[in-house]
Formats: sequence, C-alpha cells, structure tokens
Amino acid sequence: MKYENIKGYKDVQFRQVTGVLPKTFGDMCEVLKAAYAEVRKRRGRKRDLSIEDMLLLTLEYYKEYRAYECIGASYGVSKSTVCKIIKWVEESLIKSGLFSLPGKKVLRQSEVEIEVILVDTTETPIQRPSKGQKQYYSGKKNGTP
Repeated sequence: MKYENIKGYKDVQFRQVTGVLPKTFGDMCEVLKAAYAEVRKRRGRKRDLSIEDMLLLTLEYYKEYRAYECIGASYGVSKSTVCKIIKWVEESLIKSGLFSLPGKKVLRQSEVEIEVILVDTTETPIQRPSKGQKQYYSGKKNGTP
C-alpha cells in the first residue's frame, strides 16, 4: 500500500491502517526528511520510494509483522532494500529523540499506579502410558462388553 492511497483517510481510518495519527505521521516525516537531507548533502542515487512510503513501509512491518519479501513485493523493491529502509527509519527516529518513551525513573516518579496482572502459562507434563504398556493394553476397560 502506498501513501498516496491512504493520505485522504480520516484520522480513525488512518490510525487503523498505520498505527499512528496523521499528525504524528507528519511529524515523523519531517524528522526523516531532515535526516535524509543530512545524509544526501552530496549527490547520490535517487531513492526508489518517497519518505512517506519509507515510513509507511516501516510502520506496516511493525504493525503486521509481514516478511521483507511480501513488503518488498507490494512496494516494488527487494527485500534487502526493505531491510535497509527499516533500519534507517528506526535509527533516524531514535536519534531525533522526539518519539521515545519515558524512562524508568519518570515512570517511578509518576503518581499513577500501574496495575499488573500475571498469568501463569507454564507447561505441565502430561501423564502418558509407558512404551511397553501398548503391548498388553488395548484401550478397553475390564468388565464392560
């Protein structure tokens, strides 16, 4: 899916498709455009995708866990290009510092209580008949016809 197809979506639809609001998407694009201008100060090869498509490609990867081959096929690039784009977008957004979560200290200082529910999903062994039991046990119970 290309950005041209979804740019006219309403906020709710846009967030369902990408996972972020259009305003956040625009802010991310601005950061990526500045990072791209920094990387490409000199002449270089023309990029295959627009900045918006690169960001949308990365968000699709995180939201849907699609394989690189599938994403590359829908955008018309190779899987190695998809990998490079995702890595560059990640690094650029992390380096900007605008889209990071608060650290542990901030969460500990907040007055909001966080409730945690644990679910025990450990595996328990199942009792199975021993290997030799199959030779003399047919599965029928004694005393029943």
